[in-house]
Amino acid sequence: MKGIYIVANDKVLDNTIALLKSIRLYDYDTPIMMIPFDENYQQVAEIVTSKYGVEIYPDLEFVNNLCNNLYNIFGQGFFNTPNKQKKQACWFGPFDEFLYIDVDIVVFEKIADNLKYLEDYDFLCCDYQYLSGIKNVFTSKVIEKKIFTEEQLKNVFNSGWWASKKNLFTENELYETFAECAAHTEYFDFSEKTTDQPIFNYIVLKHISRRLNLVRRPEGKGPGSWAGSPHFQREGDRLIDPKVGKPVQYLHWAGFRIEPGCPYWDIWEHYRYLGEAKPTYYPQKTEKKKSLGAKFIDKVKNIGRQMKKS
Repeated sequence: MKGIYIVANDKVLDNTIALLKSIRLYDYDTPIMMIPFDENYQQVAEIVTSKYGVEIYPDLEFVNNLCNNLYNIFGQGFFNTPNKQKKQACWFGPFDEFLYIDVDIVVFEKIADNLKYLEDYDFLCCDYQYLSGIKNVFTSKVIEKKIFTEEQLKNVFNSGWWASKKNLFTENELYETFAECAAHTEYFDFSEKTTDQPIFNYIVLKHISRRLNLVRRPEGKGPGSWAGSPHFQREGDRLIDPKVGKPVQYLHWAGFRIEPGCPYWDIWEHYRYLGEAKPTYYPQKTEKKKSLGAKFIDKVKNIGRQMKKS
């Protein structure tokens, strides 16, 4: 059985609705299963199950035990919550072949069709994360210690969109791999607090050899997908990547708060309110004041991003 997994809670209700509306616009049949991020998921669960045909992951006790065990391997407090590892449950769920999608994404096609590549591969991703090198994934230690070859490191990926197969490894093998990671935290770049992505890359690069990044598929380069890419051209409520002359398959707001003024806000707003009236007013979201040090770091990062784009 093939299907799609998402992880959500009530806090990301609007994002979840936007994603599911976009999926169901192109595909009403592929099963979708939600893994609750935490205990606050009753509202989102009621809506997604009644309106979008989503099922809740059938064994939540297993999910919680798995995440707590993974969290404890690193030691109390290393990660701010065990819930960051919820997507690890995808390896052991009901779907034999599956696609995992973060909820800060909308899709522009029947996205489950990409699972056809699993006929020849065991793991798929679909992004240009590798163009940034190992940043936000690994440190230079993995090169110095020869943990991975430079060729392997060209396969780093964003963990917000990926596809694979059930039971490629056992639960104990997953724990053993986490123990390797916990013993060598110097291998990982946790600076962006993407606490699942570095370890997720380690698991895949170490244990799954038949991998394919769909932007480098055999039939030619694929389109980009990051909402931070300013060059996408609009075609109605979809986007074209002019660098490859192909429609964007999905758009991922990784690193952005989805709100008025964010990149491609109108695209997200279109899918969120598809079939219903759009709000005339959006309450201003409040966020904690950042320290001067944090503001300086943000400024340096923004300068770096602008230099990369130019």
